[in-house]
Amino acid sequence: MPLLEAVSLTRHFRIGGLFGRTLHAVDDIGLALREREIVALVGESGSGKSTVARLFAMVFRPTAGDIRFRGRSIGEFRSRRDVLAYRGWVPMVFQDPFSSLNPVHTVGYTLDRGLKLHRPSLSRAEREAEAARVLDSVGLSPGLQMLARYPHELSGGQRQRVGFARALSLQPKVVLADEPVSMLDVSIRIGLLNLMARLCDVDGLSFLYITHDIASARYIAHRVVVMYAGQVVESGPTEEVLHRPVHPYTRLLLSAVPDPRAALDIAATDTGEPPRVIEPGEGCRFRFRCPLAVGLCAEVTPRLRPAAPGHEGACHVTVGPP
Repeated sequence: MPLLEAVSLTRHFRIGGLFGRTLHAVDDIGLALREREIVALVGESGSGKSTVARLFAMVFRPTAGDIRFRGRSIGEFRSRRDVLAYRGWVPMVFQDPFSSLNPVHTVGYTLDRGLKLHRPSLSRAEREAEAARVLDSVGLSPGLQMLARYPHELSGGQRQRVGFARALSLQPKVVLADEPVSMLDVSIRIGLLNLMARLCDVDGLSFLYITHDIASARYIAHRVVVMYAGQVVESGPTEEVLHRPVHPYTRLLLSAVPDPRAALDIAATDTGEPPRVIEPGEGCRFRFRCPLAVGLCAEVTPRLRPAAPGHEGACHVTVGPP
């Protein structure tokens, strides 16, 4: 049984008032995370990745579909106790380390507040010891000294480690990491990616790693799920997807990864329109940019079909029509 699972998950937003149109942020996606697994959700800005994370975090409610934690629908979590328990099991680490921490409170206060809310049985001394322990576990040593620091006294990488420590203090099962390294220097990113890999291997945590950087996804993820315009277009084991991509959009993402050994080439690798997510209608949403598009692509929305064991793609041309 998956630890956390999305089944036909859909989220639409009404825009333009009462008689406005509908923005299809997420459309009928399926996604599963198992124990001790890192799944990378990859796609360009506006593809719906962060909306998926907010649906998992119960910030948004689904328009349709379901989210299940250990087989139980989170729609059944009605009481405050159940909701708090779920949000402790599935916390979120945000993209911006400079705005995710309150500048007027110390690191100790930030961690203590979460511990009071989610682990009320701990005494004050136990909460302080636990806060220091999780800070040490994410590489912010000595933890006791870090408790008295303010966010402005920390670097961006240190602030993001505090974000991971805040999530770990809740004793989570799955961490939703929404582009946690995208705003950090390249030299700092590898340390946080290694931290995520260690927490998965040693502590048994699972991660939904949201990113537009397919290189970092290859570095730490066990599986890759590629999104475009609110839909999953390809998914499978990381090496399988990145070495044998079947969807033209995945191939486009891979072609956009710079190769420092290649000759400088400023020729565009992508032409066409941006994704249409407002009243998109039937058909493949990538067809306006796809070099392989055929007539069927404008008429029928492709569904995920097996391309290899564990590897699925949604393309009429490369995988086959339904």
